[in-house]
Amino acid sequence: MTDTSTAATPVAPLPAVLGALQDPVRLEMVRRLSNAGTAQRCASLYDLINKSTATHHFKILREAGVTERLVIAGHTCQRLRREAVDEALPGLLASIIDAANRAAAHPTPAGPCHR
Repeated sequence: MTDTSTAATPVAPLPAVLGALQDPVRLEMVRRLSNAGTAQRCASLYDLINKSTATHHFKILREAGVTERLVIAGHTCQRLRREAVDEALPGLLASIIDAANRAAAHPTPAGPCHR
């Protein structure tokens, strides 16, 4: 079986990329893709949301040029377009992913009244 990918969208301007990454669900998807270092099956990139919501988030990331959709051995996967984003917006992705990894390692308590 051959592997296929959709045509890669050009990396969007900075405001659009930041808009795509500002959502916590999408940021976590990108963080997981980055940490994996390779294309991942879609279901491994999210928790606590349904498939149609995940599809919406993947579309936003893809339209911003941050990820691309692939079909590998019949499974739909996502791949981080690190090289393309780094070429268009040098250092942005590394900074955001580093911050997301630090936040994931030290989560803050939930709720508006924590000290």
